[in-house]
Amino acid sequence: MTYDIAVESLVARIPKHWRALPFRRLAALLDVANTGKSAPLLSLASTGVVAPREEFNGLGRQMPSDETIGRYWLAKPDDLIVNPMWLIGGGIGVSAVSGAVSPDYRVYRLGPDLHPRYVHHLLRSQPYRDQYKLYTRADTTFDRRVSKVDFHAMPILVPPLAEQRRIADFLDTETARIDHLVTLQQKVRFSVEARTTAQLNLTIDKLREEYGTLPFRRMIWSIEQGSSPQCHNFPADAENWGVLKVSAVKNGAFWEDENKQLPDGIPPDLRYEIKHGDLLITRANTPQLVGAAAVASAPRGKLMLCDKIFRVATTGDLLPDYLVLVSLGARIRDMCAEASHGTSQSMANLKTEEIKRWPIPAAPVPVQEETVRELTAAREHAASLNAAIDNQLRLLAERRQAVITAAVTGVADVMTAGGVTA
Repeated sequence: MTYDIAVESLVARIPKHWRALPFRRLAALLDVANTGKSAPLLSLASTGVVAPREEFNGLGRQMPSDETIGRYWLAKPDDLIVNPMWLIGGGIGVSAVSGAVSPDYRVYRLGPDLHPRYVHHLLRSQPYRDQYKLYTRADTTFDRRVSKVDFHAMPILVPPLAEQRRIADFLDTETARIDHLVTLQQKVRFSVEARTTAQLNLTIDKLREEYGTLPFRRMIWSIEQGSSPQCHNFPADAENWGVLKVSAVKNGAFWEDENKQLPDGIPPDLRYEIKHGDLLITRANTPQLVGAAAVASAPRGKLMLCDKIFRVATTGDLLPDYLVLVSLGARIRDMCAEASHGTSQSMANLKTEEIKRWPIPAAPVPVQEETVRELTAAREHAASLNAAIDNQLRLLAERRQAVITAAVTGVADVMTAGGVTA
């Protein structure tokens, strides 16, 4: 049985003057440990960039122990760094810097038949990404590991060295151009989000100045949290009960598909059934998202409240949709951040009393209704702009991958003076 179908399908189509050789004949696996513990620690991003950990803000990780640092692998510029646990997610790239990488990674010194930048683009191209998937058993932490045996036997497309350099130069230029367009789109997205947030905060501040504030507890009839039964780790369907995950409430919206299925034999607690119009507020989440609020839409299936989300019934003086918008404002976000200060980055908790202290602009209900209409329209407009940006980013990503694949597989000729020709 062969696992090289994705790449082998290319071999018959490459230019006649190219070769296809197993990776083990073109590179050597290094095992030089950081015994002196003096080399700067490097991280490999899913974009293929190898850089000092501080440039990635540590990637959210704790510093390794002194003993572990001594087992890190040393790498030099032009070495290939491979994360075998995350090849399918882009965990491969040629380093431009010296340092030490995780002992879970592999470091390869490329032989004289390979140009490093060509290899960087080749092994991140779509055919090779498809190849890595063939080597994995499943998309779980250990099952997605690509073995040395499979990786070393993988066919590598080898043009003449001068052609590799030309391909690498071309792709460096083309990918930089596409990446620049991506950056511009991301700046537009940031501008849209910043403008929408500024409008929301300005509106809330004006309401606070004109009508004053009341603590949220003065506008609450009841507040409750759900249960925490053991659930299956997959969403419920229309025939089964589901229990909301905390991620069902975020960014002012209700995401009903974020739930876990209640197993057969565990009766649902009907007291906690989610109904249309329920006001939900997260009491536990990451520090950035705790205290998120949303109004439940009519669920397609049968859903229950979980223990990490409050369900709040308000008095007639407070519209749930108005409260959701106020909760997105800087004042309440700052209060949630302060309450979460010093808590774990993976989970922060708000107490009932902390939520009850939220200062709510005490606008009359007709003013609340107008505020909801105006701010909802602004948020929907921003969402439509962001959807268009997402589409552009998707097309740019597809274009980037198509250009890389065409160049490194010989489908496009980059040796002509004019650039790429099909």
